[in-house]
Amino acid sequence: MEQFFQQLLNGLAVGGIYALVALGYTMVYGVLKLINFAHGDLFTIGAYLGFTLLVSCKLAGMMPVTLAVLLVFVLAGLFVALIGYLLERTAYRPLRRADRLSAVVSALGASIFFQNAVMLVSDARTQVFPDFLRPTFTVHIFGMGVPGVRLLIIAASVLLMLGLWAFIQRTRTGAAIRAVAIDQGASRLMGINVDRIISLVFLIGPGLGGIAGLMVGLCYGQIDFVMGWGYGLKAFIAAILGGIGNIPGAMLGGFLLGIIETLAAGYIAIAWKDAIAFCVLILILIIRPTGILGERTADKL
Repeated sequence: MEQFFQQLLNGLAVGGIYALVALGYTMVYGVLKLINFAHGDLFTIGAYLGFTLLVSCKLAGMMPVTLAVLLVFVLAGLFVALIGYLLERTAYRPLRRADRLSAVVSALGASIFFQNAVMLVSDARTQVFPDFLRPTFTVHIFGMGVPGVRLLIIAASVLLMLGLWAFIQRTRTGAAIRAVAIDQGASRLMGINVDRIISLVFLIGPGLGGIAGLMVGLCYGQIDFVMGWGYGLKAFIAAILGGIGNIPGAMLGGFLLGIIETLAAGYIAIAWKDAIAFCVLILILIIRPTGILGERTADKL
């Protein structure tokens, strides 16, 4: 039972990271019907930026470690959000009236550019976070020791997702985002600035992805320039699993995928975890092609 509980917590921590990244995919797809293939690389940039600020710039030595880490989380999220905004203005907005294939090619090109840029800046080396930056405390729950960093990641992920959900559901700007996702033409007639809403989506999604990248670095202690490919692919799967374009679906899909992976690694074999996760995805899509919370919609001609 203790092993199951430990694996469940590990799955929730990993799933929280998947869910944060999946939200970027699902928000962009919901508004533009575009898969932002560069999103995983923005996740990597967030991790490297956090490492640079904490270690290379020695920000952690200028103030208490906890305050420095919190400040870096905010700075990483804001900086990656700005990159996402610039990406939309330069790579996607000029192609908005073009066919979808052109936008997909542009997204792939942006992904290659970001990955190679990070590789050149980091000299293609794995970067290791110092131990003093990583939470090492243990929380005892029902007599079992749980690494505190896992609980912090779960709590931070849930808070960020609930905050985003409240923003989308309870604010006028959130209502505008939902309106643009349904019909851009009607939204313009209602006086909504569609371009501004799309830019906002590209600020929020990459910002959450950058924060998730720094979470991975602090949790596992090391990062590399290709990490965005693996996490981006898993987050994309999570978005499809929950229902692409559906924000609660991305949250559910992320946590579900993380739990499936960790239970498969713990009880079957770590080499089979990805295969089992894909098998579950295939089975769910056979039963519900639109994902767990996805809804069928007719394409407009």
